Amino acid sequence: MHKKEFKIWKKARTNDYPYIVNEIKTEVVLPAIIFLEGPMGIGKTTFTQYFTEDNISSPTYSILTDYSEIVHADFYRLKSSEELYELELSMYLEEKSYFLAEWGLQYFNSLFSSHIPEGFNYYLLELKSVEGNNEERDLVFYEIDPLLS
Repeated sequence: MHKKEFKIWKKARTNDYPYIVNEIKTEVVLPAIIFLEGPMGIGKTTFTQYFTEDNISSPTYSILTDYSEIVHADFYRLKSSEELYELELSMYLEEKSYFLAEWGLQYFNSLFSSHIPEGFNYYLLELKSVEGNNEERDLVFYEIDPLLS
């Protein structure tokens, strides 16, 4: 897997997320999987709320939430990549435009080789805290080439 920096948003606040979501939706090639990474409580689910335009809660207990053109996953509770087989992800992702995967990057190889339908494009959004400021985040968006290392 090789990641290439695509875009950076410095000191973004949650009220900036609609604009960031719009930029991402304009730039990505569909269908797209977007891995959402960052420490616990950084705002991955909040970002997803803006992306889905829905007032969602974290799917940590249900793992997968299916919207009209979006599937949102929170893999935090998974203990191993073997658990991905039970989720039947490829079935959920048929004819979807976006797959937002919290805590999913650690399962990248398994997802790429066995669970994500062919034709999906891969991206990563890292959310990072801004030192000394609890309200702002740095967001770094990457394009991922799964075949390069």
